[in-house]
Amino acid sequence: MTRTTGSPRPSGLAPEIAARLKRDPDGLVPAVAQQYDTGEVLMLGWMDDEALHRTLTTGRCTYWSRSRQEYWVKGDTSGHVQVVKSVALDCDADTVLVKVDQTGAACHTGERTCFDADVLLKGEDR
Repeated sequence: MTRTTGSPRPSGLAPEIAARLKRDPDGLVPAVAQQYDTGEVLMLGWMDDEALHRTLTTGRCTYWSRSRQEYWVKGDTSGHVQVVKSVALDCDADTVLVKVDQTGAACHTGERTCFDADVLLKGEDR
């Protein structure tokens, strides 16, 4: 499966949503996964129109793997499932926010979030 530059490939995504999305040259938008009840930012993944469609219709987060060039559903191999609670576009329609109920680690390293290991600045550092 190869990304098409500039235009999305056909998908089941509602045309009114697809028309609003501002994609990168590979047809992707960043998708931020956030724990719905605590606000904890868990990870960033990438979605094309079909991944967003699958996320909206299945209730499970589906992402596009840029390295493997394939779709993946969070938790299918690890058991660390993301159950979708809500999905929103930012004001520019170039980023998706997916509020989820995360089971286990969100990061492929086994950490709860992808943002735990390399903190560059803490509030008390100022």
